[in-house]
Amino acid sequence: MTVTTRPKPVTASRGSRFTAATANYIDERTSMSGLVRELGRKIFPDHWSFMLGEVSLYSFVAILLSGTFLVFFFDPSMTQVQYDGAFVPLKGMDMSAAYASTLNISFDIRGGLLMRQVHHWAALLFVAAIGLHMLRVFFNGSFRKPRELNWLIGFVLFILAMAEGFTGYSLPDDLLSGNGLRIIDGMVKGIPVIGTWISFLLFGGEFPGEVIIPRLFALHILLLPAILVAALGIHLILVVVNKHTQYAGPGRTNDNVVGDPILPVFAGKAGGFFFIVFGVIVLISSFFTINPIWNYGPYDPSPISAGTQPDWYIGFADGALRLVPPGLEFVLWGHTWSFNILIPMIVLGLFIVLVMLYPFIEAWITGDKREHHVADRPRNAPTRTAIGAAGVTFYAVLWAGAGSDLISTHFALSIEGVTHTLQALIFLGPIFAYQVTKRACIALQKKDREIALHGFESGHIVRLPGGEFIEVHEQLDDFERWKLVSYHDYKPLMIRPDARGRIGAGQRFRARMSRWFFEDRIQPVTRTEVERLSDHH
Repeated sequence: MTVTTRPKPVTASRGSRFTAATANYIDERTSMSGLVRELGRKIFPDHWSFMLGEVSLYSFVAILLSGTFLVFFFDPSMTQVQYDGAFVPLKGMDMSAAYASTLNISFDIRGGLLMRQVHHWAALLFVAAIGLHMLRVFFNGSFRKPRELNWLIGFVLFILAMAEGFTGYSLPDDLLSGNGLRIIDGMVKGIPVIGTWISFLLFGGEFPGEVIIPRLFALHILLLPAILVAALGIHLILVVVNKHTQYAGPGRTNDNVVGDPILPVFAGKAGGFFFIVFGVIVLISSFFTINPIWNYGPYDPSPISAGTQPDWYIGFADGALRLVPPGLEFVLWGHTWSFNILIPMIVLGLFIVLVMLYPFIEAWITGDKREHHVADRPRNAPTRTAIGAAGVTFYAVLWAGAGSDLISTHFALSIEGVTHTLQALIFLGPIFAYQVTKRACIALQKKDREIALHGFESGHIVRLPGGEFIEVHEQLDDFERWKLVSYHDYKPLMIRPDARGRIGAGQRFRARMSRWFFEDRIQPVTRTEVERLSDHH
């Protein structure tokens, strides 16, 4: 006689039932499952260059975490106190409460110095990652329709990151930060008519006043972060809505996109990458000192000397001030017109506006109104790539100008010679970079065309029956050839008369700009040439 037993039904534990009920309760009221499902299907490219945006996001998280720690111990006050902390060389010295509290964080609070350095290094990495991310977007044309708005938001994030860095850099009220604020005060006062009033408004009276540190503190921890977080949220939403651009080539997913869905693959990768970025920041902060304010002392204008440098991302503005020739001041209508300050402000403002509006400027010049989801190879857009190289060179020369005194002392050069050289490079450098970059891009296009049609040199020499020696060229596979030929040849715009049969000055100017943008180009390999080549082989 065989006895059979029925298996006991599997019952969920009390904890799992509670979790399921809670998830169901939340989903019924928020429809969260639909959002998670849609986000989970979002494909994220796996090309290394897309990690620059992730680095900026993760470094921003490190800034928030370390800044939350520091805000509990920092006193944003300019009230004069007598220092009585652990750093003996400054013991008994009169200083602001802001500087004293920063010293206490560095020497008296457990882990305070590490958090200060994590905060500062993460801020530098944040701005650098945003800048490199924008360069990647620029050089491969990812700013084109429908992503022009996201370029604007990304550029606003870059400006906000620099503003956040400058306000945080100024909070300790040490010698260097006070000197930086004094430079800002001088630039503001250089604005005719209203400059003095703006300075009094910012500083609450004559420099340095008693309110600038509390005001910068409010900007640094409240207003600027709120705007930055909001802009970052909009930026990420637009990334999901507009999708990522892709490099040319066949995909491996259902949507023909090279990458992984956010859930679960990319989420796992991103979590690990976050801890890598955070760990590298902590490692750098543990071994490399940055902004040792105890070596500088409290702000006092008398000991300021050569060698004072701002953080790298704001150095271009300092360099612009240093490279302006002297003697550009005069008095008119009872006001001093300081063009040695106005010219850098105007030039930098114009440069920033041109970079911000470049997607719309290029679209107007080219007349391109199509959507673009495949990223360009920089060589296939030689004029744009050359413009980017010229802009980077212009920025680099201004950056070098901020260190003209250090260049002079380290290389035993005269400060006049360094200044005059940089003044020449500010005009000649971008022109040289533009020409060299454009020629290099066109040469690379020619090389790509040759390889696409005839293959690449194999180094294998054979002798034909007629006695002729030739080198055997190895042909590309379809994937490699696709990367070389998958771009369009854009041509200059045609001048067309309006409804009244007239051609206006604006149309003529646009046509000239279009000819300049497309004047040097290489005809891409056509489908007919590829088919003829296949038949020949």
